[in-house]
Amino acid sequence: MSEPARNLPQLLAQARRWFEDALLTSMQAAGEQPVTAAQAGVFATLDDGGTSIAELARRTGVTRQTAHQAVHSLIGMGLLEQVPDPASGRSTLIRTTAEGTRVHRRALATIAVLETVLTERIGAAGTTALRAALTAPWGEPPLVDVH
Repeated sequence: MSEPARNLPQLLAQARRWFEDALLTSMQAAGEQPVTAAQAGVFATLDDGGTSIAELARRTGVTRQTAHQAVHSLIGMGLLEQVPDPASGRSTLIRTTAEGTRVHRRALATIAVLETVLTERIGAAGTTALRAALTAPWGEPPLVDVH
């Protein structure tokens, strides 16, 4: 009996896991501190000048509590720091440390190699089509009613 065809959300999740697994294992094999996919997701969504935990939670699609846990574990690893928000005396921003910036640059270089590997496996036309489909404007998510 054959497996049912996977839908696009399942295929997108599988593709994301391929990149995450390759990135995280490659970074750890290179001697970097191990991080979870959630920690990497928070790290990847930071603005250069710093980002609030609430904004990190929104960008990564997790609760503030989950983002807070990931941020504070990364602070404990020396990759992030919490600093006062210059625009608000009551708020703080999360930003990378010098070590965090070094690790982030290495991660970006690793992702570039992974994209090259993917291009070798699915072809340049496939990679170009994938990038075009993922960067095309999809519009707001529709509200559908299926009866």
